[in-house]
Amino acid sequence: MSRICHIELDDANLPPPTPEIEQERKVAMYDLIEENSFALPARDDRVAPDGPYRVGLSIREKRLVFDIRTEAGDPATEFHLSLSPFRQVVKDYWAICESYFDAVKNMPPSQIETIDMARRGIHNEGARVLSERLEGKAEIDNDTARRLFTLICVLHFGG
Repeated sequence: MSRICHIELDDANLPPPTPEIEQERKVAMYDLIEENSFALPARDDRVAPDGPYRVGLSIREKRLVFDIRTEAGDPATEFHLSLSPFRQVVKDYWAICESYFDAVKNMPPSQIETIDMARRGIHNEGARVLSERLEGKAEIDNDTARRLFTLICVLHFGG
């Protein structure tokens, strides 16, 4: 089964999230576990263990770390990605999210919809960057990339 069965964020050293960020995190984690596509390709003549997988996400030494384990908890692989390609899109995403959260409280639906469309566009760009960075390391679909990107933003918020 090529999917994630458990996701864990190492956010122990991050400041407490705002209620909006905590909600984004909860929704992304719930949606990710409900439906995702995640597979490890064979690499360097090594066969990848079959899923489902337990995925740990953290930021260590200014790098995004994916700690992938089997469902039983045995190590499958770990890869480290530079945060540099994500910095601008994460910054843009949180800026538009802040505008969206404010708009929901004060603006008419038509303006909220316009901001939400922009937010989705930036979110799609983040998912595209993540998919490119994971090429050859993990195979994911677009919805999985979007949800993982949200979780990366949550980690990056405090990092």
